[in-house]
Amino acid sequence: MMRTLYCTALFALTTVAQAAPSCPLAHWDDYGGTQLFRNAGQGAYVFATTHAQVDADGAPNAYHPDDVGLNCKTGTGFKGLDCPANGGYPNGDWWPSAIVPDPKNKKKGYVQPDGEFKGFFVSQTSLRDGARSDLDPAKYVNAAAVPYLVFPGAFHQKAGTGTLGDLGYAVNLDNGKTSAFIVAEVGPSDAKLGEMSIALAQALGGQNPNPRTGAGKPDGKIAYVVFPKSRANPAWPLTNQQIGDRVQGLLKQLPGGMETLKACGADAK
Repeated sequence: MMRTLYCTALFALTTVAQAAPSCPLAHWDDYGGTQLFRNAGQGAYVFATTHAQVDADGAPNAYHPDDVGLNCKTGTGFKGLDCPANGGYPNGDWWPSAIVPDPKNKKKGYVQPDGEFKGFFVSQTSLRDGARSDLDPAKYVNAAAVPYLVFPGAFHQKAGTGTLGDLGYAVNLDNGKTSAFIVAEVGPSDAKLGEMSIALAQALGGQNPNPRTGAGKPDGKIAYVVFPKSRANPAWPLTNQQIGDRVQGLLKQLPGGMETLKACGADAK
């Protein structure tokens, strides 16, 4: 009987070990309590976090002047996807990084004079189409349509993490949902990893993600692999299909591919 129990326990342990292989990448560094994994001499790196924050920047209907003064959490009747105060407008000194200033009055945001989203501010992202005017909403990466990741400012400055236009892939380890993404925004210097566009949040299991209140963001632990120096030339614009196709090729450069991403994500703290 004892031998049978021993064999059963040994089989169970072996099965668990096979089902959850350990990360084959080396521990590279830590950022804000989040572990980063990569192999020496290889650019791709993996991290995972349960922190998720939703970003509306770049969406042509992200911010509306009529929403100024409304409480971001409890206010009602919002026209924009997000609250202007979340973009620092009008009292924060950093709002010009989220809303394009009016060239005729730099103290105010520029309002779209025509088009589908006439009356909305022009919301911008750090990644942009250099061939278009700063006043053209199409210059920027639409958070509602394009899966993108936000780099905290200090993380962006860290050697080896990559830059705007670099590509990556994410998997929600709790529900199995996946998505390719592009790095399109640089956030506050002290921000946490895990801020993403509305489109990426939806792809990873979010339910009507609300950048204004934080409701509907994806639950669970999400693992990311980023491929530094993978940006196209020009880095923007790209279609979602182009992003996905390029990332499928890049995943082949990660030893073990998806299995490595999942294993390192599971091990990451």
